[in-house]
Amino acid sequence: MTDLSAEQISVILVDDHALFREGLRQLITHQTEIAVLAEGASGSEAVALARRLNPDLVLLDVELPGQGAAKTVEQIREAVPSARIIILTMHDDPRLVQKLLSCGASAFLTKTIGRDQLLAAIRSVHRNADTVLVSVQRSPFAVPAPPPGTGVLSARELEVLRLLAQALSNAQIADRLFITEGTVKRHLTNVYAKLQAVSRVDAIRKATAAGLM
Repeated sequence: MTDLSAEQISVILVDDHALFREGLRQLITHQTEIAVLAEGASGSEAVALARRLNPDLVLLDVELPGQGAAKTVEQIREAVPSARIIILTMHDDPRLVQKLLSCGASAFLTKTIGRDQLLAAIRSVHRNADTVLVSVQRSPFAVPAPPPGTGVLSARELEVLRLLAQALSNAQIADRLFITEGTVKRHLTNVYAKLQAVSRVDAIRKATAAGLM
């Protein structure tokens, strides 16, 4: 087990490809504020490691031997409610994204992302429990129908929502879009109403399920 300082983000890597895990470990351990506690190769092993080591974060592949990713996410969240789970996979099916986010994953990232994006995601979901990150390729196929009652979001509301999914604060979104923070809040109020969402996390999950992200 890696020696861990109080300031470090503790991580468990779970992927059935040893070479990929090795690459992740090398990437992460170059960051002084992130420490890898252990590695696993199956869903059941991920749950056992999380229960024993109480990590801050679990990097989890979708295609693992044994139980499915959704069940693994649910069991990790039940065993260690404080743990954040980042899904890292080659699959970007919108239905899979929605399912795993609804089970409690904090981020869904494809393995085509860059090093800086991954590190930013780790820091973001660890820093803010309400953060939900989604990084997938928009597919013209098999996009789920919007949930009942979903209104049509304006182009600006979509811009705000997509920046929200990148873990930006209201002030940061305002700076990015050259609008006031009050205007950002007004757009978010409209987004919540149209998506029938009760929070930022809920809005991002419903927008993802509707194929808007």
